[in-house]
Amino acid sequence: MNDRYDAGYGGDQYELVGYDEYNQPVYRQIQAQQAQQPPQQQPYDPYGQQQQQGYAYDPYATGTQQQTPDYDTGAQQAYDSRQAPQSGYDPYATGTTTAYDPYGQTATSGQQPRVAEQTAYIPQQGGPAEETEAPKTPQAAERDYRTEQFAFVEEPTDDSEDVIDWLNFTENRTERREEAKRRARGRMVALVVALALVVSGGVGYLWYAGKLPGVSSPASKSGTTTAAGAQNRDVIVVHLHNTAKGGTSSVLLVDNTTLKQGTTVLLPNSLALTDDDGNTTTLAKSVDDDGTSGTVDQLNTVLGTDIEGTWRLDTPYLQNLVDLVGNIDIDTNADVPDPAATKKGAAPLVHKGKDQTLSGKMAVAYATYRASGESQNTQLERFGQVMQGVLRQLTSDPTAATTTVQTLAQILDPPLTDKDLGTFLAKLADLAKGGAYKTALLPVQNDGTLTAQASASVVKDILGGTAKSPDEGSAVRVAVQNATGVKDDTEKARVVLLNGGFTFLEAGTASSASAKSKITYSDAADKENATEVAKTLGLPTSTVTKGTVAANADVSVVLGEDYKPSSSS
Repeated sequence: MNDRYDAGYGGDQYELVGYDEYNQPVYRQIQAQQAQQPPQQQPYDPYGQQQQQGYAYDPYATGTQQQTPDYDTGAQQAYDSRQAPQSGYDPYATGTTTAYDPYGQTATSGQQPRVAEQTAYIPQQGGPAEETEAPKTPQAAERDYRTEQFAFVEEPTDDSEDVIDWLNFTENRTERREEAKRRARGRMVALVVALALVVSGGVGYLWYAGKLPGVSSPASKSGTTTAAGAQNRDVIVVHLHNTAKGGTSSVLLVDNTTLKQGTTVLLPNSLALTDDDGNTTTLAKSVDDDGTSGTVDQLNTVLGTDIEGTWRLDTPYLQNLVDLVGNIDIDTNADVPDPAATKKGAAPLVHKGKDQTLSGKMAVAYATYRASGESQNTQLERFGQVMQGVLRQLTSDPTAATTTVQTLAQILDPPLTDKDLGTFLAKLADLAKGGAYKTALLPVQNDGTLTAQASASVVKDILGGTAKSPDEGSAVRVAVQNATGVKDDTEKARVVLLNGGFTFLEAGTASSASAKSKITYSDAADKENATEVAKTLGLPTSTVTKGTVAANADVSVVLGEDYKPSSSS
């Protein structure tokens, strides 16, 4: 419905028809009376309202009147296109009044009927009005309308932001898929690079550590073990005391926390050590004479390691330990007779074979067994087998392992405690169950000193230490056995030899006295050294002969009754 405005002039009204380019309303006048036009001269009304309207539409609202009808008489003057226009729009004020044809068809068609037009400007009313569009005639549909003839009102909308969001949401799906593919490719490339770095780093470490088959590490080529030395290790020493037959067997339990590797290092009793007085002794003698604390210090000096505690394990406690863990399974290498058997030809307590199950009593018999003609190292290896079998059966839980140790009711040597030992054994048990455990024998020479192989394979790689044999840079080692019948002669001979620059090795006391002293050497290069020993002890050089010497000595001496200690000693 169109809004109407009553001007009060003879009943004339004005109707809102639109808005100009300045957003001002444009009205048209509705006449009270309209003259009837002859059919042949009826003007063309594009809106199909010839019988109701007689106005001219001014798209720019300039207020120019074109062929205004006479409302006083009610007569309508028809516009004849063949006559000269009576009024017109002169935009440049040239004085020429050319009729303004808003449709640009004045000179293109013949007789063009026009409706007398009246344009009026009415001030803006409150609120816009809607206009109902009249149906167009075919002639109007063919007309060429230009956009500058109309004024359009752009109404703001509150949904502009929603429209933008919707446009963003409806972005081309192909582009979104391509973007997702690019991101996926980027993530895949990053993952591949990360995996390559991890793999190369791991291979590089194994190469440097010399663990790649057939490839030696830079450390091994340069003769150093920097990687091995930088590893963290926990070490304790275990001394097995045979309370029935006597004697000891010693091993080191090593937990390499860096490489997650456990090892039992077997220590031969003939290993040469140096006591607090600077004298050379053996591991077996040090355990018997110097006790645990003295032996630990001597082992640390020789092996360059750091032993954290000593576990004295008497054979009865070993038997109880095996029974507590529920027996052990090992591969035995000999038939072991029953120590309690009273008849010859009795069945062996332990049978030789694979996967033999040993109780506590059987484990002790096997660990201490040494057949006739076997070396002490053979017996030591059996003890190592039993220790590894115990670790495989022991719980990996530190609390439960501590309870097992406490159940043994042992009195441990300080500073080792039940909790420390239980926690340590639990870690080794976990490694032994996982297959990351081995046993290694420390190689020593006949004189008890470490071999080059021991320095490289065991001391450096397993213990991370530096071998320092007692004979490094020291003088000739002299083993002295007292056969004089006088106990103090041994000490007097020791003082004399040490003052002479020799290394003293005690070889014990002979079961019976000897009338004459005897000095022997095995290597021709030591003949001169043996002669110097005789002179130092005040014995004639005729006592020097070539023969058998002690395992860890260069020269052996048997002091006889002819030995006369000097008054200064």
